[in-house]
Amino acid sequence: MKKGKKLVFFAKSLSLETLLIAAIFISISIRVINLGSREFWYDEVLSLLLSTGQKSAYVTPKDVPVVLANYTLLLNLPPESSFSDLLRTLVSLLKGIVAEPHPFLFYLSQHFWLRLFGNSEIAQRSLNLLVSLFSIGCGYGLGRTLLGYRGGLLFAAALATNPFFLFHSLNVRMYAPLVLWTILSAWALIQLIGVDKIKPQNTPIEDKTPLKLKQQLFWTGVLIVAVAAGCLTFYLFAYWVITLATLVLYLDRRHWWQHALRLGTGVLITVPWVLWGTRQQLRNADLGRFSTPDGFFATMIQHLQDVAYLLGVQLGVGDWITSIPVWVAVTTGIFWIIVFTIGSIRLWKLGENRRLGVVLILGIFPLFLALIADIVGKKFTIGFGWGRSLMMILPGCLLLITLLIQEIKKEPLYRLTATGLILIYLSISIGDYSLRPRQMFHQISDIIATEPTTPTLIVMNSQAWGHVNRLAYYISPQYPVSLLAQESAKLAPALEKLLTSQTLPYGRIIELEVAEPVWSEQMTDNQRQEIQALMNQNFRLKKQEPLSGTMDIDQFTVNLFVKNQ
Repeated sequence: MKKGKKLVFFAKSLSLETLLIAAIFISISIRVINLGSREFWYDEVLSLLLSTGQKSAYVTPKDVPVVLANYTLLLNLPPESSFSDLLRTLVSLLKGIVAEPHPFLFYLSQHFWLRLFGNSEIAQRSLNLLVSLFSIGCGYGLGRTLLGYRGGLLFAAALATNPFFLFHSLNVRMYAPLVLWTILSAWALIQLIGVDKIKPQNTPIEDKTPLKLKQQLFWTGVLIVAVAAGCLTFYLFAYWVITLATLVLYLDRRHWWQHALRLGTGVLITVPWVLWGTRQQLRNADLGRFSTPDGFFATMIQHLQDVAYLLGVQLGVGDWITSIPVWVAVTTGIFWIIVFTIGSIRLWKLGENRRLGVVLILGIFPLFLALIADIVGKKFTIGFGWGRSLMMILPGCLLLITLLIQEIKKEPLYRLTATGLILIYLSISIGDYSLRPRQMFHQISDIIATEPTTPTLIVMNSQAWGHVNRLAYYISPQYPVSLLAQESAKLAPALEKLLTSQTLPYGRIIELEVAEPVWSEQMTDNQRQEIQALMNQNFRLKKQEPLSGTMDIDQFTVNLFVKNQ
């Protein structure tokens, strides 16, 4: 038998279940291999700063140089010698979070993880990696409850390989835990409602026996913990709580008050934080950035585009959205809208209205709630953060895709569609991590390392703490490095004041031009020429190098100036 025929025969001999399990293990391998393959991006280093409990000690750079190592200290746990010191750190952590837009649970969990394993990229990302693995396991449980063994395995494989979820499994932010609490709460509620209320009448039920008291107590505890944890992880989890309540009314309104007590208990647990932390966070909220444009039709078109964009990012392009045009994600989203619409009509005609209703509630209803809230509030929040603000819809949408694939009756076509989806997801993720490196600050550190004892000044046209802290994290505190960070318009005056006021101790100056300063405008040609003229008085340009990562905020230009002899 020829080699090509042997491969075809081998592929056909493998069961779909074996291929799905293999895909899950491949996705886990991708996660493990890439734990430390990329530098922290802007928001990740902010998560680290908040998790150390030293955010309140952070001071925005002034118009005079500061020793960069002072910021490096803030990215480590503060010195502690007693239990009271530990409590002070935890209080400081909570106080630092109230100026942020998210609740405290993720940062608190990262804090204790930091105490156990340190602040390296691998250590910080490993917690979300473990959370994602637990989510995949719970996803199998939820999928099997709704769709049987094969459906559960397909759903788990789709979740494991989904590029958007895979990226957030390695992202030191709160979105991987958000998916876990979403899946866990849905699974627990469906267990409490009863599987017999979900599956179609002509489908054999594996177990019609009502839950025993111990099982009821267990799933009740799981539901309460998941709801409370979700609310304390991400404020928009409120959409999901409403979604769970809607699921109760759809499946088991007869016992609505029992489920309401469970959901209400989970929400009530969060009241202390709501009264203290959330109230302060609302005062600090910048909701103006979500304002809609003038004109009814322009607004509606933008809302519809946001919906397509969100679906396209979460169900297709994943983190590639930071490098590709928006229209690619919108087009991908339109494709899924068409698939969902046609597929749902077909399932309804086939009598699958019960499970179809469940997955539509879990996947589409939260998106509908967010869309209505945006329209009524005249805001655009759906597409914020490259689609991550509504990550709780991802499991439900993947369940809908799984249900649509499961209804394909012809085995070869079923197998081809399922494996095709998984292969596409794996290809997107593998391409993401193999073709898009992020090592900009390592390159800056390498420049400094060529003369490690030479006093160096880094001049940067941004005061944004994400840029400052990434410099502090990746440049060793052993190097004699100082930082002068100002807005683009104020950088040249501050530099001129420095260059003319004293004998400079610096043997070289690294001008780091940030393409996206975040808190200020980009540098103009006139400002660039002014800085160049100031440098030419005592320094000469030795090297110029562009640096780039995986997103616009990672674009820099490094100009290395050395002192004239």
